[in-house]
Amino acid sequence: MTLLRDHDLSHAFDHAARSYDRLTALNPGHRAELHRSARRLQLPDGGAGLHVLDLGCGTGASTRALLQAAPLARVTAVDASAGMLERARAKQWPDRVRFVQLAAEDLSVSGTGPYDAVFAAYLFRNVRDPDAVLAAVRRVLRPGGRLSAHEYSLSGRAVHRAVWQAVSRCVIVPAGTLTGDRGLYRHLCDSVQAFDTATVFADRMRRAGFTAVRTAPVAGWQTGIVHTFTARNGSGLPQAAR
Repeated sequence: MTLLRDHDLSHAFDHAARSYDRLTALNPGHRAELHRSARRLQLPDGGAGLHVLDLGCGTGASTRALLQAAPLARVTAVDASAGMLERARAKQWPDRVRFVQLAAEDLSVSGTGPYDAVFAAYLFRNVRDPDAVLAAVRRVLRPGGRLSAHEYSLSGRAVHRAVWQAVSRCVIVPAGTLTGDRGLYRHLCDSVQAFDTATVFADRMRRAGFTAVRTAPVAGWQTGIVHTFTARNGSGLPQAAR
């Protein structure tokens, strides 16, 4: 398997940023499923008075999904890749959205937050230590705050692993090769097979101290391949900041 971590992964994303949106647009339902996962945060009143973290925002597709789900929320979007952030910042955003270059591993020492909710799309399988990042999320999340993680996490059934392998071999790696980013897209494919199954990741969240952990498969061809994981930092619902 070809897995990239830390600086190597950020550098690969920097290089791939120019074509990343075009390639993800080839995935049917990509943006719709992000929106559905953001809505599963169930933020009240359109997010009015709430501060939400988009952890691993990439070029801003997940940030856009958050704003669709909670149009009145204040959003801090962070990513380790300067190239991806450059692409994100170049898009039009309301004043209540800000972008910060920050690795997920540095979240708890960054001085940002606290947050009423955290959205993390395609993040956890790309970090070296998912447990440390989950712990950091809990430290910056208010009591009762919610986490929604949208992630490639296989069901454990052989048929879903076979579908992913076929898509990787026939579509994803060839597309990355055409853009000169074969190493990154090889990593993105292999990281799915190396990462937790959906059941294992849900258990990992519980061990980290999250409660009310729920797992929901996405629709379409990614059923059994991509899941939304929702959880709460303790009990209760996030309250609008006074």
